[in-house]
Amino acid sequence: MADNEAGSGPDLIYEKFDHYAVLTMNRPHRLNALGGDLRRLMREAVDDLESDVNMRAAILTGAGRAFSAGADLKEMNEGNQRRQGLRNTMGYDLDESMPFARARKPFIAAINGLCIAGGLERALDCDIRIASSEAYFGLFEVKRGIMPGYAIHHLARMLPIGDALYILLTADRISPEDALRMGLIREILEPEALMPRAVEIAEMIAANAPLAVEGTKFMAQQWRQMQIDESYRVGQWVSRTVLNSEDAKEGPRAFVEKRPPNWTGQ
Repeated sequence: MADNEAGSGPDLIYEKFDHYAVLTMNRPHRLNALGGDLRRLMREAVDDLESDVNMRAAILTGAGRAFSAGADLKEMNEGNQRRQGLRNTMGYDLDESMPFARARKPFIAAINGLCIAGGLERALDCDIRIASSEAYFGLFEVKRGIMPGYAIHHLARMLPIGDALYILLTADRISPEDALRMGLIREILEPEALMPRAVEIAEMIAANAPLAVEGTKFMAQQWRQMQIDESYRVGQWVSRTVLNSEDAKEGPRAFVEKRPPNWTGQ
């Protein structure tokens, strides 16, 4: 695993315990933005978890004060300047799927702080979400001239359509209390109680028959995945139109330059 920019270890810390694993996004200097080696290391950890018969569940969390800030807009702006390929708001290829919902083993998101954009999408991909009272949520992509990726396809399958569209279209900051009311998260806990509760849930899952757990997750996820590939295909076409626009370049550029964006609608 490659060390992160701050020299404080790998971009992802992957730890195994008795029958569960903990994946800690470890780029606190960038609010655990999904850049560097983080996406690759997550895929490798999921592959390892899936192949380990002793592992029954996993917990995803973040180091420092953030769960994840989503796309690394600094890297995205640099990519725009180099004009290296088309990327979506999380920085992954448009046809690259998220790793957790389609994994056989359950994932618990222990949301310890800021959870926005692609970071919220990572949490959405988990099976169970609990949050610290210090967490907050949002999909801020439309403020940057770009589009949410995973959330466009999945949020309205998980929340009432009005709540989903409010989050997607307003780019408002969502409190943990509102997230609980909407059903975005299951529990709010004090910060020091978050990981013990996540471990407690993982251990409850691990105590059950593994094949029964995997089969139950598979069936419960089926409705959410039905016709999702068609949604991805349509989304690629729409995303290419938006992400090739001048506004999509202006948003990350304005963010990096710490100024209001100058939208042109082009």
